[in-house]
Amino acid sequence: MNSERTALVLGATGGIGGAVAQALLRRGWRVRGLARDPASADRQALAGVDWRGGDAMDRAQVSAAADGVCAIVHAVNPPGYRHWDRLAAPMIDNTIAAARAAGGARIVLPGTIYNYDVARTPVIGADTPQAPRSRKGAMRVAMERRLEAAAPEVPALILRAGDFFGPGVRSSWFSQAMVKPGQPVRKIVKVARGAGHSWAYLPDLAETFASLMDAADRLRPFERLQFEGLYDETGTVLTDAVSRALGRDIPTAPFPWWVMQALSPFGGFPREAADIAPYWRWPARLDNRRLVEILGSEPPTPLNQAMDASLASLGAT
Repeated sequence: MNSERTALVLGATGGIGGAVAQALLRRGWRVRGLARDPASADRQALAGVDWRGGDAMDRAQVSAAADGVCAIVHAVNPPGYRHWDRLAAPMIDNTIAAARAAGGARIVLPGTIYNYDVARTPVIGADTPQAPRSRKGAMRVAMERRLEAAAPEVPALILRAGDFFGPGVRSSWFSQAMVKPGQPVRKIVKVARGAGHSWAYLPDLAETFASLMDAADRLRPFERLQFEGLYDETGTVLTDAVSRALGRDIPTAPFPWWVMQALSPFGGFPREAADIAPYWRWPARLDNRRLVEILGSEPPTPLNQAMDASLASLGAT
């Protein structure tokens, strides 16, 4: 098969992977997905995806699914975000091996701000020193270093963004902590402990991924780009948008960070939450100048429209 405009999306049944797959399909790309049960994925997930059987932990299966593609979107994470130390590295290594076997397919990675010490780096750009303060951050740094070492033989694009909100978001602080899906919004849990948090409206972010993949001739062999998205300067911009969308004042309640810290020694969600607590305390703005240089601008969905769509998708009104 001609590899031009054919992409393998790892994690296409998830939020960011599914959104990127949809954006690529709208632009005329051929899109493959990898799933342990392709028939089930075909019934439950995206129309138009060519599902292949396999597991991101199996190098041979990833390579077989990537045969003939020009890009691999690595939007897959360890199940339940557990065991990053054991699973994340083999997954990215398998993707690199598959891209190399495909003749140098470009790897596309959704990046996070966990790579940085946000207490010391309030603005994050392509050249900002990476000094993670969390376990996930350390693993993310290792993943990006692997991609940088593989270039230019295997080109790579990393697009970093803040926390997700919007239709199609399966797992996020907005959809799992701030509001409760499937029921009227009685209160908004205010997760941010300070001003200056970065958010990404998922449809806009996915469209940006697809636009960049269409602009491959303008990309360097290794690109680290930042998606500015919505920068909440006051810490109340998103909560105020929820109230506006619902047409009534919704009270807020603070997220129990102190409980997460107290319970963190016992593992589970409290441990994971405590690990990333600094990213909700310190401001972190994403510098998108290189992205704008390539594309001209970011997709500009107005916040009120984005919030209406987000709450409707959650059934939270």
